[in-house]
Amino acid sequence: MSQSSPRPRRRPAALRSPSGDVPRQARAIGRLAGGAAGRVTGTVVAATTAAQDVVGGAAKALATPTGLLGAAVEAAWLTTHLALYPWGLVGRQGRDSQLEYRVEHLPPTQRGLVISDVEAAGTPILLVHGMVDNRSIFTLLRLGLRRRGFGRVVSMNYSMFTADVRVAAAQLAEEVEALVAETGYERIHVVGHSMGGLIARYYITRLGGDARVHTLVTLGTPHQGTYTAYGWHNQLTRQLRPHSGLMRELDQPVPQCRTRFVVYWSDLDQMVFPQRNAALEHPDLSVRNIDLHGVGHMSLPIIGSVVHGISSTLAHLDSEGHTVTPGVTELPRRTSRATS
Repeated sequence: MSQSSPRPRRRPAALRSPSGDVPRQARAIGRLAGGAAGRVTGTVVAATTAAQDVVGGAAKALATPTGLLGAAVEAAWLTTHLALYPWGLVGRQGRDSQLEYRVEHLPPTQRGLVISDVEAAGTPILLVHGMVDNRSIFTLLRLGLRRRGFGRVVSMNYSMFTADVRVAAAQLAEEVEALVAETGYERIHVVGHSMGGLIARYYITRLGGDARVHTLVTLGTPHQGTYTAYGWHNQLTRQLRPHSGLMRELDQPVPQCRTRFVVYWSDLDQMVFPQRNAALEHPDLSVRNIDLHGVGHMSLPIIGSVVHGISSTLAHLDSEGHTVTPGVTELPRRTSRATS
């Protein structure tokens, strides 16, 4: 009795392929997966290349004599700032400063500004610190501005637990209104370090603060976001990331904004990544970007060239550097009526 060979088992129709090779569906899935993987790989490679370029640029900046000196200054100032930090938590610095119009007792630099333009010398300057910091970061900047003849230099604190740039901007609006009422000046200047500049920018461009702020100077502010914000996950750091909802809101049109912007950024800034994101580009804003070499993030408010640049800018009240057209108007003082 002959034994027949077993009949080969047939595959289900869904898995059959005319070529008898890999099933058609499997090949399609493989192509899709391969394409997606290729796109993801390409994105990762592009991001890695960009990161290497930025890190390489920072490394090159650090490798120069100026960069090494800047790193040393950053370390020394950071140590000093930590020692001053507790003092910055108390009091309201600068509120008791009054502009004196007598000039014979002033040093030559102060006397020159007061004599040449008493309005520029008296225009209030409000200093706004960055995240998890306080007014002590401006200790040297405030002294430098006072030595150069500016009579009203005020610094404010906002809570280190602030979780929203918009909330801090609303608080800044209240501070500005109080300063305007106190000094009689309709418009003031603001200097913001790090996130403080972003708070001030939001106040000016989204809350109508351009009616009150003549000039905003920002120091190491992540105007285009920073990838270092991915190192910590909370509501505030999410706002500081590139292409966040806050960044998209700040990129919206700002027609007829009256405030002029002066923006300092450095190739050695270790908090804004990439460093170029501290520059401000907006078609509706009058911006002057100033790039620095070999200056660390915390050192920006103390560098002599920065203090001198801010002083020179704020000594001129219009964007062209002339004082023919004043940028601020001093309000008449209220006089109380005598009672009989």
